[in-house]
Amino acid sequence: MTAGGAAPALTLKSGTAWADAWQRCRTVAPEAFRDDRVLNLWDAGWRADGRVLPATSPVDGTPVAGPPRLDGATAHRAVRASLDQHRAWRHVPLPERRARVAATLDALAHHRDLLALLLVWEIGKPWRLACADVDRAVDGVRWYLDGIDEMTEGRAPLDGPVSNIASWNYPMSVLVHALLVQALAGNAVIAKTPTDGGVACLTLACALAAREGVPVTLVSGSGGELSRALVRAPEIGCVSFVGGRDTGAAVATAVADLGKRHILEQEGLNTWGVWNFTGWDALAAVIPRLFDYGKQRCTAYPRFVVQRQLFDAFLAAYLPAVRTLRVGHPLAVEAPDDPFPDLDLGPVVNAAKAKELHDQVAEAVDRGAVPLHRGSAADARFLPGQDTSAYVHPVTLLNPPRSSPLHHAEPFGPVDTIVLVDTEAELLAAMNASNGALVATLSTDDPATYDRLAPQIRAFKTGHGVPRSRGDRDELFGGHGASWRGAFVGGELLVRAVTRGPAGERLPGNFPDHHLMP
Repeated sequence: MTAGGAAPALTLKSGTAWADAWQRCRTVAPEAFRDDRVLNLWDAGWRADGRVLPATSPVDGTPVAGPPRLDGATAHRAVRASLDQHRAWRHVPLPERRARVAATLDALAHHRDLLALLLVWEIGKPWRLACADVDRAVDGVRWYLDGIDEMTEGRAPLDGPVSNIASWNYPMSVLVHALLVQALAGNAVIAKTPTDGGVACLTLACALAAREGVPVTLVSGSGGELSRALVRAPEIGCVSFVGGRDTGAAVATAVADLGKRHILEQEGLNTWGVWNFTGWDALAAVIPRLFDYGKQRCTAYPRFVVQRQLFDAFLAAYLPAVRTLRVGHPLAVEAPDDPFPDLDLGPVVNAAKAKELHDQVAEAVDRGAVPLHRGSAADARFLPGQDTSAYVHPVTLLNPPRSSPLHHAEPFGPVDTIVLVDTEAELLAAMNASNGALVATLSTDDPATYDRLAPQIRAFKTGHGVPRSRGDRDELFGGHGASWRGAFVGGELLVRAVTRGPAGERLPGNFPDHHLMP
């Protein structure tokens, strides 16, 4: 506090400006960064093609690098070139593939802070979470290096490269992790940069991999224009998709028609049920962690389903916890050399998403939802006069109306909704509101009650009073119902999903002709 009692004006942490990050990128990987744009990587070369779209950081509106969007014809050429790389790479001995991927991991670890800083600027991740995204990618792939011999025994690479189309929220721990494991298993890999952010981070990561001889292709463009090349092209051996249900359904239809190997992770409404429960201190402790990165992740918990007679006790635990959330500019500090601020959430991915959430909340309240908590900009940490149009402060609503998207879909932002139930049947119906989910949790004191109800919750993973997540290393991951199509992943299943096994093999997953749990 200043002498007058007001909080001191914040400033940008020294050495963390976008211009600083960009210059470091040009120094580290000049082949991939040119002037004020990134290049596309295909046919083993960096190319200044595509139409570069302007982009701004959600953090404060600073102009950042935009994706250089290719047309469909160029994308087809890139896919054909990737097939040529694939046909060579699949015959590279496993020890050499392992050595090249290991060298890539060493390079990623060496440049970890720059990759994390790019994630802060491009998609608004607080520093702690940006670093974790990079670390999880590196540590996760290292686990596969140790076990890849056993995982690939009796198996062969696919007939064509793996095409990866992923959402913007986890460029490193989801997309780069997948690329490197797929390559380790003997496949050339293709990635489309997410439209909403992460192009510079992915460009740097792919530049480091390409230097080590990993056969990676990185292209930008609209999903609609590139889908014929990246999804339907006969050269593609497998499609790996992470995103929403609408786009995922179109991809699912295409791959089903073609009989193509696929891994399609789609969203679901992950729910947290509270039934005959008294462990309020433990629940209160986990509430802030559930808001990490503003709930912009596929395993976030935006819906609490609470036994009506416990609602007062639930609020007594929930509200003080949610009021502790720290929001603001991820690089704003009191003195230039201060440590990075320890925040729970920064902005959402862009101003358009922020407006969508504000409008959905306002409409839900107009139609009868009860606002229980609204965060305030007065409590946030911002630079003087900065653009805050992409920030959404945490909101909690009771009983969103059935007409609201907040009732039946994942908001992908810091908006919690609560519904009250009176019977176990109502509890299960409310927890299964979205025809399948990736994760769920049930907080109940009685283990027998949990054991009886948990199998009736349509989620791939259900926690007993603890949150579940994608997981790392040997932890499997998939989804129930409309939240997942195709092969499950995680642990050895990721390698099985991108390799060929014995004739007639049925992979664990959700397929048009079978559903098989691991």
